[in-house]
Amino acid sequence: MAPAPREELLTTAGSDDPMESSLEALVTQTLGTETALELSPLLPVLVRDLSDIDWRLNQVLASTFAQLTEAARYAVSMGGKRVRPLLMAAGFRSLGATSTRPIHSLAAAFQLIHTATLVHDDVIDHAETRRGRPSMPRAFGVPLAIVGGDYLFVRAFELAAEYPKSIILRCGEACADLVEGEVLQDASRYDLSSGREHYFRVVERKTAAIIGAALASVAEIAEVPAATVDALQTYGKAVGIAFQIRDDLLDVYGDPDLLGKPLYTDLREGNPTLLSFETYARLDPRRQAEFEELFQHRRKRTKHLLRLRELTDLAGADSIVARESMEWADRAIRALEPVPNGPYRLLLERLAHGAVERRF
Repeated sequence: MAPAPREELLTTAGSDDPMESSLEALVTQTLGTETALELSPLLPVLVRDLSDIDWRLNQVLASTFAQLTEAARYAVSMGGKRVRPLLMAAGFRSLGATSTRPIHSLAAAFQLIHTATLVHDDVIDHAETRRGRPSMPRAFGVPLAIVGGDYLFVRAFELAAEYPKSIILRCGEACADLVEGEVLQDASRYDLSSGREHYFRVVERKTAAIIGAALASVAEIAEVPAATVDALQTYGKAVGIAFQIRDDLLDVYGDPDLLGKPLYTDLREGNPTLLSFETYARLDPRRQAEFEELFQHRRKRTKHLLRLRELTDLAGADSIVARESMEWADRAIRALEPVPNGPYRLLLERLAHGAVERRF
């Protein structure tokens, strides 16, 4: 089936364009009001970049089977804050690019990879909702959700095929890291003895590797020195770790209305996070034993989850974890030293801090 013409997917840019308005709100929310005001001259450019990337992404979703097309577009519509495309656009422009056209397909590919992993995560976690809407498994059934996630991966590599072999290999390695991270995480379920090092091995593969690969690829396309490619990759990995630590914190202390999903998913599913490790380490022996026993329950009731939250509060682990998340954001910013000073480098710095200050 031929892709829909651009005019059907994206109306002419302007203040009356609902997609443009939606993306502007998305960028503002992601940056935060204060940063959005500080960098307001960049907003129209970023909105245009994201809309162009979205258009390229939607071009490859059409299938000869209408239900598969519908499922793929549904998944993409819940793709979230578009943090990865935003980072890639900002990273490319920070290296002197005046147009993001050369990376539209690549940014769309990485967004599809991210979306595919969310679909498969919802299958694994038996998630009922995502961002306030029925999850893919709930909306389309588990079989179509699994196939739909696979379809998004395939379309992602169709887009990546436009680029040099080195970039395709980097994408493939990042996807392999994602799978390894999922296996590592599953191996440590309900096990608080696996420790911090295991947690970071999981996060580096499941979250950090794909962002680092995306930004390294952008730098390679910009034809900058190897040191700058490495710097952008280091930045991306550190932002990914900061983002994930904050995500784990919001799972217990966030607002479910803002998050669009219920709280305590990691506690319910027995996924050890930095928050649970720090809580466990800081409790006295009696409460430590209670925390471990409750954490290991396979079928937790609401009272179990609330007690785990109480013990987390008693340990004061939230402030420890929040501080560590900020330390990773600071590492990301330090990695940007080889990147030229300018508004887009400043934007990358603000996005790193935004990753640990966000509420959704």
